[in-house]
Amino acid sequence: MGQITLQDVQKSFGPVHIIKGADLEIADGSFVVFVGPSGCGKTTLLRLIAGLEDVSGGKILIDGKNVVDTPPAKRGLSMVFQSYALYPHMSVRGNIGFGLKMAGLSKDETNRKVEAAAATLNLTPYLDRKPRELSGGQRQRVAIGRAIVREPKAFLFDEPLSNLDAALRVQMRIEVTRLQKQLGTTAIYVTHDQVEAMTMADKIVVLNGGKIEQYGSPLELYERPANLFVAGFIGSPKMNLVTGENALQHGAATIGVRPEHLKIERDGAGGWQGTIAVAEHLGSDTFLYVDVGPLGMLTARYIGELSLHAGDHVSLQPDPARIHRFDAGGNALRS
Repeated sequence: MGQITLQDVQKSFGPVHIIKGADLEIADGSFVVFVGPSGCGKTTLLRLIAGLEDVSGGKILIDGKNVVDTPPAKRGLSMVFQSYALYPHMSVRGNIGFGLKMAGLSKDETNRKVEAAAATLNLTPYLDRKPRELSGGQRQRVAIGRAIVREPKAFLFDEPLSNLDAALRVQMRIEVTRLQKQLGTTAIYVTHDQVEAMTMADKIVVLNGGKIEQYGSPLELYERPANLFVAGFIGSPKMNLVTGENALQHGAATIGVRPEHLKIERDGAGGWQGTIAVAEHLGSDTFLYVDVGPLGMLTARYIGELSLHAGDHVSLQPDPARIHRFDAGGNALRS
C-alpha cells in the first residue's frame, strides 16, 4: 500500500513561509507529478514527505499513519535524486544491492532482488561494470534500481532526468512511466518541465509560491484551468491571454485561447488582425507568432505545414467554444 495524505502541511524557515498549508490525497498506485516554476516549493514538499525536512505544521499520513515524527528510513519510501549518487568504486550489482546489504539481507536474497531489478531495467549485461563505464541513462537506471529493490510503499523522484540530454530525457521519460505502471507502486515526481508533467502523470499538482493552485488530471488542467497561473503554465506553447475590450465582450476581465484554437486566415476579414513576426515550420506543426497591435504577440498553431511567413498579414479567429474566461482576481469563470 502507498496512499499518501497531506493535511494542512506547512514549512517555514524562520519568518519565511515556504509551504503554506498543503492538502493533498495521493491514491495508492498513482503517478503524481509536482510541477511549478523554480522556488515554488515542489522539492521542499517532496522532502517533507520523505522526512528529509521537518514540517512546521500539519500531518503527513502514509497508509493512514501520521509519519511527521517518523525518521526517513522508517517511512518505507525510496528516493531517486537529480544526481545519481552512485559509489564509483562499486559495480552496478554493488550499487543496486548496497541498501539491502546494509539492512542485513543474506547474500543470496540480495542477489535475487538485484538480478530481478536489473532484468526489469535492462541492466543485466552491465551488472559487473563500474558507473564510469555506463552512459547517463544507464547510471540513472542504476539509481532507480537501487530504489526498486527496497520494495517501497512509494517512489519519490526529484528531477531525475534533468542531467540528461533532450533525446535521452524522452527515452527515460517513457521508461520511468512504463516501469511505474508495471510495478504498480505509488510515485511522486518533481519537475519544472510541464511537458514531462503532462506526459507522465495520472494527476498533476501545480504549485506556485508554496501553494497548490490546482490538482487534477493532465487533461483537466489543460482544458479547465482553475486560474490564470495554471492557464499560463500548463501548455506548450502557453495559452494566449487577452484583456481589455475583447475580454469584456465575454463578461470577463481576461480571456484565454490556446494556440490550436485560433483559426488562421491569410488576409481574412474579421477576427484579430495582425502581422506574422516569426513563423516556425516544424513539419508536423506550424507555429505563428503574430503581432496583433494592442493585443500584443499571440501564438497560433496549425497542425501540419502552412505556407505563411514573417511579414504576412493574417486574421486570427478564436473558437467561441474554446475561450477561457477569468475574473479580475484571476480565477476561472465557469459557464
